[in-house]
Amino acid sequence: MKKNKLVFIFIILLLLIAVILVITNSSSTLRRDISDFAIEDTASVTKIYMVDKSDREVTMEKTAPGEWMLNGEYAASEDKIKSLLKTMMDLRVMRPVSKSEHNNVVRRLAAKSVKVEIYQIKPWINIFDWIKLFPRETNTKTYYVGGSTKDNLGTFMLMENSTQPYVTYVPMLRGYISPRYTTVEDDWRDHQVFEHRLEEIKSIDMDFVQEEGESYRVENIDNLNMRLIDKESGEVLNRYDTLKLLTFVTSFEDIRYESLLSNTLDQEFIDSVRNTTPLHRITIIDQNNDTTEVITYRKKGFKYIYDEMTEGPVLEPFDIDRLYATLNEGRDFVLLQYFVFDKVLRPLSYFTEKR
Repeated sequence: MKKNKLVFIFIILLLLIAVILVITNSSSTLRRDISDFAIEDTASVTKIYMVDKSDREVTMEKTAPGEWMLNGEYAASEDKIKSLLKTMMDLRVMRPVSKSEHNNVVRRLAAKSVKVEIYQIKPWINIFDWIKLFPRETNTKTYYVGGSTKDNLGTFMLMENSTQPYVTYVPMLRGYISPRYTTVEDDWRDHQVFEHRLEEIKSIDMDFVQEEGESYRVENIDNLNMRLIDKESGEVLNRYDTLKLLTFVTSFEDIRYESLLSNTLDQEFIDSVRNTTPLHRITIIDQNNDTTEVITYRKKGFKYIYDEMTEGPVLEPFDIDRLYATLNEGRDFVLLQYFVFDKVLRPLSYFTEKR
């Protein structure tokens, strides 16, 4: 008898919860199923797919905590993914689109918008968030992101299979959010050039193409001891600054390029640069025998600089702040900053002080 009473009480509690949920949803002026654009648990997001009306599309897939792949080929920028996920979490509805503007907004969304599909790990069985069983990846939200309102403070959005668009916003953000849903692949690319920790490096080849006697090879023996080889003579050098060499090798842990130029510069111009004599060829082989190669080139940039010898201005035909480079087996043409790259552009004489 006592057991039957407990079952009865449990059923009553479930009914009360169900009634409360129904009343809560019905009392809202917004239908939750077509206006709830926000993602509460962004940590469970595993994939984001976006496509625009020009069929430009990007797919970001989580491969590990904090690591995402872009279109199955490139590393995605962690900072930009974080920004997008925070936007998805903070999304709020400002108001439904009014009847007077409804048709115009729908036409605009049909002509120019980005379709967004969000996938998360969700339990197949979820009982009032108490009992969660059989987690799986599933498409939890699909919506369309349009343009901005006239005051640029809101963004038109429409849930899939709905005819009611809404004006959305992000609290504390003055502006519209459409640019955060870009379908341009380059916008999501990670700018990493080298990401090699000391223990991951097997060897580094530094070829100073235009400087005689400055090319060398560094071999990592046991993370503390290095072998320095003069590439011109083949000689293994015994006299060199060990601290400088260790600092040099550890500098490859985080080196990034400034901007990707492959899709912004004319291919004829890119080919003309690549046909010039390179400045450097940097080749790293890691402990898995994977190779990363970067080839740098001078960038023209006529500028007057002060010459201490003549005590006057001298015309410098090449950019003293930036240079070009090719990455990823020559597929990418990028812009580098000497300020960032100088620490890994050390000639042999820097370690041996032979000059």
